[in-house]
Amino acid sequence: MATYYITDHSARYCVQGLAMLAFSTLISTGGNQCSSAAVAGGKTCPPSTLRVAFFYISLYMVAVAQGGHKPCVQAFGADQFDPSDPEESVSRSSFFNWWYFGMCGGTAVTLVFLSYVQDNIGWGLGFGIPCVVMACALAVFLLGTRTYRYYVYGSKKGVVARAGEALAAWRSKGKPSPLPPPASQGCHPTATSAPEFSTRVEEDEQVVGKAGLVEQAKGIVRLFPIWATCLIYAVAFAQSSTFFTKQAGTLDRRIGDHIQVPPAALQSFISITIVAFIPVYDRVIVPVARRYTGVPSGITMLQRIGAGMVLSLVSMVIAALVETRRLRAARDAGLVDKAGVPVPMSLWWMVPQYVLFGAADVFTMVGLQEFFYDQVPDKLRSLGLALYLSIFGVGSFISSALVSGIDRATAARGGSWFSNNLNRAHLDYFYWLIAALSALELLAYGYFAVTFKYKNKGALLAISTSC
Repeated sequence: MATYYITDHSARYCVQGLAMLAFSTLISTGGNQCSSAAVAGGKTCPPSTLRVAFFYISLYMVAVAQGGHKPCVQAFGADQFDPSDPEESVSRSSFFNWWYFGMCGGTAVTLVFLSYVQDNIGWGLGFGIPCVVMACALAVFLLGTRTYRYYVYGSKKGVVARAGEALAAWRSKGKPSPLPPPASQGCHPTATSAPEFSTRVEEDEQVVGKAGLVEQAKGIVRLFPIWATCLIYAVAFAQSSTFFTKQAGTLDRRIGDHIQVPPAALQSFISITIVAFIPVYDRVIVPVARRYTGVPSGITMLQRIGAGMVLSLVSMVIAALVETRRLRAARDAGLVDKAGVPVPMSLWWMVPQYVLFGAADVFTMVGLQEFFYDQVPDKLRSLGLALYLSIFGVGSFISSALVSGIDRATAARGGSWFSNNLNRAHLDYFYWLIAALSALELLAYGYFAVTFKYKNKGALLAISTSC
């Protein structure tokens, strides 16, 4: 039940943080005197210290709330399916597809609608709308409280405490272990802690005591090779919202005579591709693949992740080729030193790399979510989804470190790959580097994926036979 309570409370904090963000736009910038002077001089007053402090407190509250909400609400949703039931096992795999479908659908609406509201109407309404939407989502979530399936354990320790205890037990497994606690004091699931409306309590605890903790620790550590070999994918993923957008800003973005596409709007092609491709994948590709493989999800989780990595590699190769053509177009037009003039090359040249990234996400993102949920010990599933999210956090840090190191090294030689004037930069070299790293990562990933033993392999085979 911990995931239910964390989901509930983190959603409440998120609503509160968004409300505070909306309210921060109403705080005075510095008094009437400042406003009058600003109007007279045609300038805008800087925000007051109170407004800045309130804004950052609100922002960090939303960030912390999302850190608890994202892994727990997804784990709680997947917990509603019984993996030992053939039909529910198939439905759980589809759940991860449609979960990501909803996430990306919301992102697409945000990029198109909220960005317009924030730029043309105001930030107060721009923050207020997500607050109202989140409050409505929380209300809908609470309406289902009496119908959810809960997993209740006698242990009152949190996920992080259990994980730390497991790792500590694994490190000291050579020492004499104490006797396991009595059943009344152990970690067995119990129905007494469940509320009256709990419709079902699963008793899936198989081990207790120090031996059980060691097994849980091994269950976490054995995922590390897969986690590590997905980091370069996260580095490539980071480019879609950074350098891809910067590239798009240098191109001819006109549609007709009066419409100019914002560079960041091209990111919507990733979300649109995901929203369009997930129903095809779930309703067409999976059933066809299931007939040949016998696997409920069509292909295994690790095969799905690897397929997305291949698409990501192809996307980076295309991005490098497009950037090479853009640099050539800038040289041919004599715009090498005219950074503010659009290069005579249509923004539509960049659409394929965005579309391929969207297709890669359908495979790798959803595959990683399902893998880290399914393959961690049952009581640590929300921690497993947190590990999935950490791939992209660490990947972003690696990307930043690569950019900083390469920029420092190439600038010392007289020509930075990341010059502010992109017509003199060499993003194509950087994209080729990421493509090469992705190829090496794919080889390492293939080795670990082939040798990986699924936790529920026996159950998977049984389900496959029944299907």
